[in-house]
Amino acid sequence: MPSKLELRPPTPFDGMAVFELIESCPPLDTNSSYCNLLQATHFSDTSVAAEQDGKLVGFISGYLVPGRPDTLFIWQVAVAEQARGQGLAGKMLQHILARQNGSQVSYLETTITKSNQASWALFTSLAKQLNTDIHSSVMFDKEKHFNGQHDSEELVRIGPFNTASSKQS
Repeated sequence: MPSKLELRPPTPFDGMAVFELIESCPPLDTNSSYCNLLQATHFSDTSVAAEQDGKLVGFISGYLVPGRPDTLFIWQVAVAEQARGQGLAGKMLQHILARQNGSQVSYLETTITKSNQASWALFTSLAKQLNTDIHSSVMFDKEKHFNGQHDSEELVRIGPFNTASSKQS
């Protein structure tokens, strides 16, 4: 029987495990292991690691948008195959928002390709839980920004919301 799931801020010791988790979650774009170390260090206050039985089974990287301290940008959401279908991604998002209690955060942004139905479902569900609006528009265009080599990325904006009321009971 699996042990209790622990949601916590990541540490530098999670960097390589984050790299390996993201690598095992196509179609997520892999970054360098150094980038993942920075995410687990510089952005630990706005990211979350999910650990079960001593193994990293989930990770969300996020950061406050420069010049907009009211906006949390979610960079990547990764859930290991064995932990899928249990609502872990939603729990991790709520965990980050709960940790932002008392901050100025009242909007959440992310980018999602039109074909990523799992991410659309996750963020649409989050907006409903927060009882707030969700809007999308193209942020990075397939032709203009990716030279036709990557699908367009839609900027998804959720809010306004109150982080104090986003805590799960």
